[in-house]
Amino acid sequence: MKKVLNVAIAGKGFVIDEDAYAKLNNYLEKFKSSANMGYQAKELMDDIEERIAELFSQHITDYKNVVSIELVNQVISQLGMPDGSAFTEDDKKTAETAAPEIRPARKFYRNPDGKTIGGVCTGLSTYFNIDVTIIRIIFIICLIAGLAGFWIYIILWIIAPLAKSAAQKCEMYGLPITAENLKRFTTAKN
Repeated sequence: MKKVLNVAIAGKGFVIDEDAYAKLNNYLEKFKSSANMGYQAKELMDDIEERIAELFSQHITDYKNVVSIELVNQVISQLGMPDGSAFTEDDKKTAETAAPEIRPARKFYRNPDGKTIGGVCTGLSTYFNIDVTIIRIIFIICLIAGLAGFWIYIILWIIAPLAKSAAQKCEMYGLPITAENLKRFTTAKN
């Protein structure tokens, strides 16, 4: 199963798979940098995008409605580069654009691993990526100083869910929910 993106090319909406988008984006960047058009570069890029949208529209049907890497390769080979040469990718640039690491945002859960009372301190330390000892010392100082440390702990214990499933642990650590990460947290529990 591939990820797909909704993109607008020259004002027309297309659904494009992630690999095809990365390659098309790389092509457009290289095209713009090799054109050396100065202030006319925007006009040239608008024209190229219009042509790409036109070519995509010709090949997209109700049966096949996702722009694939094959279609992008076909369009790129048809258009070429500004100097008339064929488009070639350098491997370093392709690796960077093809697989950008997008880490999901962390969610706050009480961490059952290493909890002493309710898992609030371990959950906070995981969320803020701070040593759990520092969080525990802060709560103890707030408790001794008569501040609201005790009540904050109780409220967080009540409102924060306990990370029981592997998916919740992935969210707690800010990891994408993939088969590899789910397996890691499932085997860690056993």
